[in-house]
Amino acid sequence: MSSIALGALVFICLFGASLIGILIRNRLPAHHLDSESKDVIRLSTAVVGTLSALALGLLIASANNVYNNAEAELRTSVARLLLLDRVLAHYGPETADARSRLRLLVENKLVQGWGTAAERAGIEPYDENQGIEPVQGELRNLVPATEPQRLLQARALEISGLLAEAHWMFVESSSEGLPTAFLVILVFWLAWLFLTFGLQAPANSTVIGVMLVCSLSVAAAIFLVVDMAHPYLGVIYVSDGPLRAALEHIDSR
Repeated sequence: MSSIALGALVFICLFGASLIGILIRNRLPAHHLDSESKDVIRLSTAVVGTLSALALGLLIASANNVYNNAEAELRTSVARLLLLDRVLAHYGPETADARSRLRLLVENKLVQGWGTAAERAGIEPYDENQGIEPVQGELRNLVPATEPQRLLQARALEISGLLAEAHWMFVESSSEGLPTAFLVILVFWLAWLFLTFGLQAPANSTVIGVMLVCSLSVAAAIFLVVDMAHPYLGVIYVSDGPLRAALEHIDSR
């Protein structure tokens, strides 16, 4: 489910819970909502509200870390790609095929991360033939004729190894995402809070308007959490600027 759809669903749940609370209030006997009953409701609401705030804060921090790590990893990988291209260029014309594969790697990464659905359909997300492994194969097949070339080959293999490690770490981390059970429990807590708000509020346009704005605000927070937890998809995503700049730099050499 997309982050926008999930945010809309959360909004419907919360605002619907508050309206249900208002409807229940109008049908409950008066002694169910006397001062003592409201004190108990407020105490239970405070407990659930504290838990919800802690859980939401943890989710926001986790999603922000995922986004920042993805952005930092992209910039690091781009720097290594450019360094690898420079090392191959200094080695000599024998690395032309490896540099061509490196350029193809950057193009495929752009399509996988920021291309349209039609463009991504023709590319397997984690196909080894479109990753750094073919470049490493080209590097291993090189036969250095001089000591500088041998050192450059060793350096290129070292950099390509770091790129391969970063790639598979991204593959593993991208499959995790946010825990569904955690989100479901959080939404349940929030829905319960909004239901108790409706129980204690009179049915008038001001109260309904406030409930509407509060529901929308909380749903927007959930939307931001889910969207930032998937940094290459959705509305808030990591910029492809570094990769495009790297592609232009490779093409210019």
